[in-house]
Amino acid sequence: MAITPAAGSSRSASVKDVAATAGVSLGTVSNVLNRPERVSRTTRERVERAMADLGFVRNESARSLRTGSTHSLAYVMLDAGNPFFTDVARGIELAAETAGLSLFLCNSDGRSAREGAHLAHLQQQRVQGILITPVDPDDPQIDQLIERGTPVVIVDRTRAGSSFCSVAVDDVLGGRLAVEHLIDVGHKRVAYVGGPESIGQVRDRGEGARQAWAEAGLPPEDLVTLSCEAPTVACGRAAGERLVGLPARRRPTAAFCANDLLALGLLQQTISSGRTVPGDLAIVGYDDIEFAAAAAVPLTSVRQPRHDLGRRAAELLLDEVGEPGHQHEQVVFTPELVARASTLGRLS
Repeated sequence: MAITPAAGSSRSASVKDVAATAGVSLGTVSNVLNRPERVSRTTRERVERAMADLGFVRNESARSLRTGSTHSLAYVMLDAGNPFFTDVARGIELAAETAGLSLFLCNSDGRSAREGAHLAHLQQQRVQGILITPVDPDDPQIDQLIERGTPVVIVDRTRAGSSFCSVAVDDVLGGRLAVEHLIDVGHKRVAYVGGPESIGQVRDRGEGARQAWAEAGLPPEDLVTLSCEAPTVACGRAAGERLVGLPARRRPTAAFCANDLLALGLLQQTISSGRTVPGDLAIVGYDDIEFAAAAAVPLTSVRQPRHDLGRRAAELLLDEVGEPGHQHEQVVFTPELVARASTLGRLS
C-alpha cells in the first residue's frame, strides 16, 4: 500500500514514499533522479507521476553530502550597486543555465572581511566552483580555495602567474582611448576623476590616460587628477563641485571618469549648476552601462563586453570543473570607445 504523508503533516515526502506509491524499488527511484536513461519510459513516467502527486522535492543537501558538491556555481561581485557587475553576472548565469547549474550571487561591497565570509560560506555549501571579482587579487584566501579543491576564476581583474584562470579587459588601453578622443576633439585641459587607488582598474585607467597625454606632448599639469573615495554617482557629483571651484584659467574643459557612475554624477552636477555638456564640460565615462546611452545627455563611454566577460569566465570555470586536463587561461578583452553627445560638440 502506498505510504503518503498525512494532510497537514510537516514531513516532506521521501524517496521511500515515492517508491511505495509508484510500486518500484528505491534503486529505481534513484535511477530516475540520477540516471533516467537507465529506466524504461513507462516506469519513469509512473515514478515522476508519484513524485508530482506527493509533492516530492529532491533533498539536494543530502545529495551534496554524498557527492561532495552541489549543482551550483557562485559569483562574488565587488559592488552590486554598479550595473556593470550585474551585467557580468547575467553572462555568468547564462553559461551556468546552459550547463544545468544554478548560480549563487554574493556582494562583497568592496570589503575584504565580507568577501572572506562569503568565500567561507560558499565552501561550506560545496559549490562546484567560484567566480570572483576580488577586493585584492593577491589575497591568500583565494589561494586557499584552490588548495582545498574549489576551482576559482578571477573576473575583471588580473593576477601575476598562471595558477588561476582570469578574464579581464585591457584597462590601460581603455584609459588611452578615452583621453585620445578628448584630445582629438580639441581639449587641452582634462580632469581624470577616479578612485580609490586601491582598485586596480582605477589605477590602470589613470595610467592609460597619462600615457595618452604624454604622447600628445601636452603639459602634465593640464591633466588634473580628482581622487574619489568611491566610484559612485555621489562622488561624481562631488567631483563636479570641485571642478567648478577651480580657477577659470586652470579649469578643465573635459573630464574622463573611471566608470559611468562617476560620469553620471558629474553630468548631473554640471547640468544642475547651469553649465552645459559638452559646451562647458565634455565627459567620458567607462563601462558603457545601459544608463550611459539613456542619460539626459547621452554619455560617451569606453565599452567593456560585460556579458561576454561573464560568459567566458563561467566557461573557463566549467571546463576546469569537468576536464582533468584543464589548462589555465588569462583572457584579456579589448575595450572600445563609443562616442555620444557628451563629447561631440564645439568647445565654448
